[in-house]
Amino acid sequence: MEKITYTSMLDGVAAENLQGFFVGWNSIPSPDSHLRILQNSDHVVLAKDGEKVIGYITAITDKTISAYIPLLEVLPEYQKQGIGAELMKKMLELLKEFYMIDLLCDTDLQPFYEQFGMERVHGMYIRNYSKIPQS
Repeated sequence: MEKITYTSMLDGVAAENLQGFFVGWNSIPSPDSHLRILQNSDHVVLAKDGEKVIGYITAITDKTISAYIPLLEVLPEYQKQGIGAELMKKMLELLKEFYMIDLLCDTDLQPFYEQFGMERVHGMYIRNYSKIPQS
């Protein structure tokens, strides 16, 4: 294992670099679809071990006040090493100007997201009241 690096650039990432994700999903997107998901997201952060993509997080936004984090995944063999937490921190930094940052997760994952200031509701959210545009 090389040093884990993080990037928001998709340069050089091809569908074949996106193997092993969506563990436990009933229907798994193809690697080509996965690449399109990354390309079409407003924000993406990748975790890489050398050139291998080992984790990622995506966000979609209205580019004004709201953002949604639909996907955060780390390959099973790289889990429990702080990579997911680092991806989350980097995404929240990218989204810090938004009034609301929402995500949905299973209840067993809620403690993970609470460490980033998210609150339990039917989903999870952050409300940055000071970031509401006044004009």
